[in-house]
Amino acid sequence: MPFLIGLIVGFIAWFLVRYLIAGLYTVAQNERAVKTIFGRADRIAGASTLDDPIAESLREEERERYDFPQVRVIMPGGPYFKWPWERIYKVSIATQTINMAYDVENPMANNGGQLLEAVTKDQLNTGLNGQIRYRIAERNLYAYLFGVKRPFVHVMGYFVSILRERIANFEAPDHVDTGVLLGSQPLDASIVTGVSINDLRKNLRDLNEHMERECQSSVARYGITLDASLITGIDPPPEVESALAAINTAHNHVSSDISLAQAAADQKIVQSKRAVEIETLNAYAEVEPLRAVAAQLVELKAHGPQALPAYIRNIRLKLYSRAQEAIVEVRGVQ
Repeated sequence: MPFLIGLIVGFIAWFLVRYLIAGLYTVAQNERAVKTIFGRADRIAGASTLDDPIAESLREEERERYDFPQVRVIMPGGPYFKWPWERIYKVSIATQTINMAYDVENPMANNGGQLLEAVTKDQLNTGLNGQIRYRIAERNLYAYLFGVKRPFVHVMGYFVSILRERIANFEAPDHVDTGVLLGSQPLDASIVTGVSINDLRKNLRDLNEHMERECQSSVARYGITLDASLITGIDPPPEVESALAAINTAHNHVSSDISLAQAAADQKIVQSKRAVEIETLNAYAEVEPLRAVAAQLVELKAHGPQALPAYIRNIRLKLYSRAQEAIVEVRGVQ
């Protein structure tokens, strides 16, 4: 009888420890949790990913494929309690950084995860290095936990495929127009030659912004938000690096000569404009007294027929007072 009582007490103690005390859990401040009941996630009835603004970046043909249910997210705090038939999945939502060349499935790939290779439009095998900042999206935890088996592998593959496609088709923005040709700004060497690596290096910001726009759908696809892609370096293959350096040096000389020529042309244009302004002012200075005299004569004529001869007589007298000698025509002398 005491043995039976001990067995019952032991079973009760084991049950309390195993299913009650062990059923308590907490969620850290940088974590979020999702509960499953008999293997099925605790969902919000009638809500799906398509109801959330994160689905706006999906194309129409993708909306049906990535229609995930919305789950109830357990916020930081606790202690919480779960029954034995329930399971808690915790994920960290802290922002993390990873090298863009890192291959999750094969860490030794891409030179040990340090350099990502891509082919440019002129068939150069160039190397890329940089970082990706990412975090797990709290608004689509179902896609991250249950949508795909290894979501980060999918995100990295998606990012690399978009990046390589962009590198293969990248063309520098067309800045060569009439305003640039006539202005004082020198022509860019990469615009003159169209060397793809130069174009990529000079447009890293545009490339990073393009990658951010293209990867906005990763939240709805895989439940991972790509905060930023920071491509920091684009290196040519070693066999063409010296040739590319020589090309860039030559283009720098050409760009310098073009700058000097444009500066000289701008200076001559400014001098010509100034000379035209000076001559125009001189012409105005000569014409203006004549206009004033003409206006005065018109006004004198309006006062009667005798006003104009009197004015001419006064002008002659003024001139006679200044002259040292005067030659006067004498009429009627034979």
